[in-house]
Amino acid sequence: MTDAIEMPPSTGFDRPPDAAADQIARAIEQDIFGGRLAPGEKLREEDLAQRFQASRHHIREALVRLVRAGIIVKERNKGASVRRFGRDELRQIYEIREILQRQAALRVPLPADEATIGRLNLINEAFEAAASAGDFRRLHDVNDTFHTELFRLCGNDFLAGLIKTYMDLTYAVRGAAFAKPANLEKSLAQHRIMIRLLSGTDSWALAQICVDHIQITKDQYLAAIPPDGAGRPHATRDARPARLS
Repeated sequence: MTDAIEMPPSTGFDRPPDAAADQIARAIEQDIFGGRLAPGEKLREEDLAQRFQASRHHIREALVRLVRAGIIVKERNKGASVRRFGRDELRQIYEIREILQRQAALRVPLPADEATIGRLNLINEAFEAAASAGDFRRLHDVNDTFHTELFRLCGNDFLAGLIKTYMDLTYAVRGAAFAKPANLEKSLAQHRIMIRLLSGTDSWALAQICVDHIQITKDQYLAAIPPDGAGRPHATRDARPARLS
């Protein structure tokens, strides 16, 4: 029997002592990933305090956590807003991701051993379970674990570390993609292909699926934002006011 895998905690929300701030942060995160808050949209403390019937202290603490997670930005004299990438900026970032991931995949020794494939299968099963349950926080954590473990197989810790750095940089971009069932199903299918290719000897096919895989999030984000300098997109206004429970 294969041992169960313990997933790492989320980077931005690892067991916080302030439950109210955590709940607010998660609600805002869901609004961003669900498209109810658009890239670049302002997050005014007084509006959030009224929405959640919470103190400004809790609101500020929630925003700090979202800044740490890379989902929002906070600027002096401008306040907080949903993180927004320009089109050219995003293309350049994803070009780097493509180069790094292709090179890492080409360096993975194939075929991988049974223990490695079994471990990735277990992680992917946890990913599918989180998808079925609609647990998006868990979904993102397990997804990151899957790709981190996969690229560690290249044998170059510096290369794998750079990939993780750029994954973290695009967290706000990647997050929104899983809110769409079609994107999620495509991601699940590509994970299965990656695992299958690890059992063979076609390094080029593995490298290509690793590059194809990140186009889902890039293309969705580019479709949602206007050309650089053309203003900000409109969010989908179906967010409902929520009190803390």
